[in-house]
Amino acid sequence: MNIENLPKKIYTGRFRGGHIQGIAIDNERKYIYCSFTTELVKLDMEGNFIGSVKGFTGHLGCLAFNPEDNRVYASLEYKNDIIGQGILKRLGYEGEVKNAFYVAIFDPEKIVRPNMSAYENRVMTTVWLRDVVDDYLAQLELDGKTLSHRYGCSGIDGITFAPSFDKKGSDLLVSYGIFGETDRDDNDYQVIVSYDPESLGKYEDILSPENIHSSGPESCKEKYFVYTGNTTFGVQNMEYDSYTGDIFLCVYRGKKEKFPNYPLYVIDTKKMPEEKTLLGHSGEIGKVLSLKEAGFCENGIYGYTFPHGSTGICSLGGGYFYISEPGDENGEFFSNIYLYKYTGENDMTFERV
Repeated sequence: MNIENLPKKIYTGRFRGGHIQGIAIDNERKYIYCSFTTELVKLDMEGNFIGSVKGFTGHLGCLAFNPEDNRVYASLEYKNDIIGQGILKRLGYEGEVKNAFYVAIFDPEKIVRPNMSAYENRVMTTVWLRDVVDDYLAQLELDGKTLSHRYGCSGIDGITFAPSFDKKGSDLLVSYGIFGETDRDDNDYQVIVSYDPESLGKYEDILSPENIHSSGPESCKEKYFVYTGNTTFGVQNMEYDSYTGDIFLCVYRGKKEKFPNYPLYVIDTKKMPEEKTLLGHSGEIGKVLSLKEAGFCENGIYGYTFPHGSTGICSLGGGYFYISEPGDENGEFFSNIYLYKYTGENDMTFERV
């Protein structure tokens, strides 16, 4: 992509579906996709509205564009906690939904007008994620406490494509949301599950209020852990960057005082996962990924203080990114998406172009 031809700022326009959750770019066709919680929006690179998809009664999160099949992938949560009930209230939907978590896959070529139905013409298909459902529903005994939600799993949010850690092709990575409870010690890792994207096609199904389906793989390919300390609802946006070879984790700051609670962490993909005893998990062994030893460091945890990215970050290559800076007014939500250059500096990891 020719950076010189890119707009320095893209204004999304205003939408009522909820605040912006993630962004993705189709470099070849020059489109940008934005998740506004209950609505997927398609714009051109000047911010002109092309079309939108509605109809899901769940939380649409981070986005990732797959150049291998030219489709947009997203995390999608259906749940009956306070977040899920808030979404249903905003949509005017009465009743409950079944707890379920999906990778949503959109066909961008079919998004050509406003308010298209997610259920029609296979504009959106979904793949059910058993591991996430099992961990979300789990009841466990840990150090004499009865706890809900294994690893503090509140669902999913961050999603990205990245080279496999086993050096065999690429993986679709999906990060857990993590409850921000400060009175438990088993929710201090970010949890990332991986899938072979080529194997997901056979599970794709239409998701509708009448078909909250469970079509998905028996298990993920791998489950990884990243020790950052607890965050508020886990990794909001996850983005692999080919220029640095790193994976960026943008979060809402945690509230446990013993941790540095950075808003940005970076996984060093040059280091292989290590099997380690997971802290706070009564001896459980897990595959642990390493944080990049750069930025600030406190109590052995590395991170950055750059404040943006939790509502959208997209790598463009060559050290350039689009990063969302959201806003809302009178019940309408928008974002100014700015072009940034990666610097790696501690206090300003990115600078506006």
